[in-house]
Amino acid sequence: MTRDVTPDLKSVRLFFTQPHDCSYLPDREATTAFVDPTLYVDKGLYSQLTHLGFRRSGRYFYAPRCRGCQACVSARIPVALFHPSRTQRRCLRRNTDVTVTPIHAIDVEEHYPLYERYIHARHSDGDMYPPSRSQFLDFLGEGMEQTRYVEFRNGAQLLGCSVVDLLDDGISAIYTYFEPGLGRRSLGIFAILSLIDLADRLGLAYVYLGFWVSGCDKMEYKTAFRPLELLVDDAWQLQEKGNTASAR
Repeated sequence: MTRDVTPDLKSVRLFFTQPHDCSYLPDREATTAFVDPTLYVDKGLYSQLTHLGFRRSGRYFYAPRCRGCQACVSARIPVALFHPSRTQRRCLRRNTDVTVTPIHAIDVEEHYPLYERYIHARHSDGDMYPPSRSQFLDFLGEGMEQTRYVEFRNGAQLLGCSVVDLLDDGISAIYTYFEPGLGRRSLGIFAILSLIDLADRLGLAYVYLGFWVSGCDKMEYKTAFRPLELLVDDAWQLQEKGNTASAR
């Protein structure tokens, strides 16, 4: 089976949604730009889109294009410059009994119940609630050629999973779900630390974290990973300690 030649980035068609309620900030409207869903997006084009601030959700590639608002800022961790904080080092020590394994496909029968528990416990006020098996498959279960599922296990027990895509220069973290009752392990932090380690072992320069949203408490955890680079005024800018809030 042959693929159509991937078009030049400048010729990629975008489709825009009508203004809708913002998922991150109350009392604001959002507009989203989607890449033409009929377009075949290979690894090279995907990497270019990511550099411009696009994200993947299921089979769609999107970016916020909100009138009068630029609160959503793409964020990435430069792997070579990263040094874990004291809190992050403690997190690593608490999870020395966890094995981290990237795989190409998952057992949905094992993973979906964990995802369901996670959404119920952590995101019952979000767009993905209530969870369903079909939603899980559309969003995370059917990845691309470069998708990997990074499993976190204690023995045979599945503790969590990070769904990621391998790009030309980094790892794009699509979503992470984990056992919500294991708060002491700080599995969300551990997952990002594991992705930084994985990128380093693969010789990749960045871990792309998606959007940091100024004023959204649920996004503040991203600023704990230092240094952080933010896509500001169409350029990736290194944010030193303490000045993330002034990026916009």
